[in-house]
Formats: sequence, structure tokens, C-alpha cells
Amino acid sequence: MNASAGKTPWHLWAVGIVTLLWNSVGIMSYMMTELGQLKSLGMTDSQIAYFETFPAWATAVWALGVWGAFFGSLLLLFRSRLAVVSFAVSVVGLIGTTYFQNFATELPEGMANPALDAVIWITTLFSLWYALKMRRDGVLR
Repeated sequence: MNASAGKTPWHLWAVGIVTLLWNSVGIMSYMMTELGQLKSLGMTDSQIAYFETFPAWATAVWALGVWGAFFGSLLLLFRSRLAVVSFAVSVVGLIGTTYFQNFATELPEGMANPALDAVIWITTLFSLWYALKMRRDGVLR
């Protein structure tokens, strides 16, 4: 165990707060979709139709991804070991969502955003790695 185990390092607060804010955007996007508020986001009719035709499994993996990441950030701030599990769930959700978007359907025009996809993947994998490191260092209980 690390000599500083048990103490909360400053970077845990920084990572936890930044990822919580970032993951809140994913929750907002998911909830706006589920509540049928996409028009208010400026989406076109074809983009709205795309979201309205998601099969149940695609909606489920999207939910796993965004809620897993959001709760992972909260659990990280609470210094809970369950943050690792929650972030792992978010990775599973992201894999499923990526599969759906890239192989099981065709995105409407103007919705492909490889840069955003890369940021989501980097942030999600970083969050899991960071939680694993904090657990290994004895920071998470």
C-alpha cells in the first residue's frame, strides 16, 4: 500500500469534478432524447427520427454508458471502490453505443463527429484507468 494511502489527493477532486461536469452533459443529452426534447436542441426532423427509432438494446447500452460514467464520477468523489465497477459499466455501454452507431445503423447527415467520439472514448477510458489507480493506491475504500 502507498505511504499516502487513505489521504485524498488534490487531483482526485479535480478529476472527479471535471468528469462529473463532463458526464452531466451526457446525462442531459440522454434525458433530452428520452423526454422528446430534441427539437429544442435544434435537431432536424431526420435527426429526431433517428433517435426515435433506436431499438431497446441501443437505448439500454447508451443508458449504461452515460449513467455508469456519471455515477462513477460521483463514487470517485465519495472515494468508493465501486467507482471502478461503475466506470467499467460505462465502458461496456460505450462499446455497445459505438457498435450501434458505426455498424448497426446509418447516422443522419451532420451527426457524425469523430472528434467528439474520440474525446468520449479518451475520457471514459481515462476515468476507468484513474479509478483503478486510486483503488490500487488505497485512496478508494
